[in-house]
This record gives sequence, structure tokens and C-alpha cells, in this order.
Amino acid sequence: MFTHAFILAAGMGSRLRPYTDTLPKPMVSVAGQSIIYHILDRLIQAGVTDVTINLHYLGDLLEEHLSYRTDINITFSYEETLLDTGGGIKKALNSFENNPFFIINGDAFWVDGDINIFNHLQKTWQEKRMDILLALQPTERMKLTKGVGDYILDSDGQAKRSPVQEGDMMFAGIRLCHPRVFNNTPDESFSFLKLMDQAEADNRLYGLEHKGEWHHISTAEDLERVHKVYV
Repeated sequence: MFTHAFILAAGMGSRLRPYTDTLPKPMVSVAGQSIIYHILDRLIQAGVTDVTINLHYLGDLLEEHLSYRTDINITFSYEETLLDTGGGIKKALNSFENNPFFIINGDAFWVDGDINIFNHLQKTWQEKRMDILLALQPTERMKLTKGVGDYILDSDGQAKRSPVQEGDMMFAGIRLCHPRVFNNTPDESFSFLKLMDQAEADNRLYGLEHKGEWHHISTAEDLERVHKVYV
């Protein structure tokens, strides 16, 4: 069982204004609680005991909000300057003791199908074949928010990125990753997408189809449509 996770929560959330004028995006409420509380609940259900969360924009508010969660061990990684998705995770890499760990975008909101998504990732993971395993959402099932076909899932489970977005799957912002992908990466700002592309080039990027619902909350309009359904 994998017991550690990293939540990307340092971003500015600019596209979700005005909600993010006074709140960091992971604190925005859906269905009666913050997005990040939804994420923590599902991590705990899957047996995760330790989570690292990076902070930057309105980080003091998010830290205070999370101080009430005593049901999981939370460590904060502060970024004076934003390090992007790759650099932010690498800064906290020692937290994972060279074991695979979950990475979740701090604005990811989903409803599980018949299996918790983190359990699904764990059951699918094959360390000898995989460096990164992505949760992918079929765009045809995305009714509330717009789906972008940025990935294709082969019959053998390998994920292929479609640069022109002609795939039938969208990356859901949830993945299981081995720390080795950070070998030979810079100690500065860089995108995790580069590591996904490298894993694909090495035939070590895999994906699985999420059987539940996932919503791409990018704009205020997206949030309002989702909120109306799950309020």
C-alpha cells in the first residue's frame, strides 16, 4: 500500500476569479466543503497517512484551513517563488523515501465509481513497467465541464499524449509516480508535463480509465455548473 501523497496547491487560480480573489483555489467550496477536503477524504479512505502540500498564493489561509484536519499527517512545502508543478514536487521529494506516491492537483474534484481512484491506481501499478500512471477521464462522459482529449489510451494501457488534443481521454490531475522520474532534473522551476512526456518516450507512461465522474473546474462558470449538481 502506498501511504504518501503530494497535493499541488500553490497556484494563483487566476482563471477562477472572482472566487480566488480572496481564497486559494483548493479552498473553494463544492458540495458543502472545500475541494482540498474532498481530496483528503478520498486519500484517507485509500489508506494514505501522510500528505505534503505546497503553498504560495494565500498560503497562510490554506494552512489555517488545513489545521483542522487532524486525521492525516500534513507537511507544508513553502515556495517563495513558484516552482511550477515539477519543481514544486522535487523540492519536497525527500518526503517520499524513494517510494511511489500519489500526486493530485489541488483543484481536482471527482466522484468515484465502484472503486476509490487511489485504490484503482494502486491495483493497476506495476513498478517494473511503469514510471507514471495517470487517471484519465473519457471526454464523452464530461457533461458539466468541457473535456479536452489530450490523451489516448492504448489497448496495453500505455498513455499517449495528443498535442493537437484529438484523443478521447483527458488527464484528470491525479497520478501515481515513482521518484526516479526526477533524476537529472533541475533544482528550479519546471513543469511535471516534461516528466510525463519523457516517461511516454521511454514507454513507461501508463493510464487507466476513471470509472466515476471528474469535472475540470477551470473557470467560475465551471464551478457554478458543478456546484448546482452537487450542492
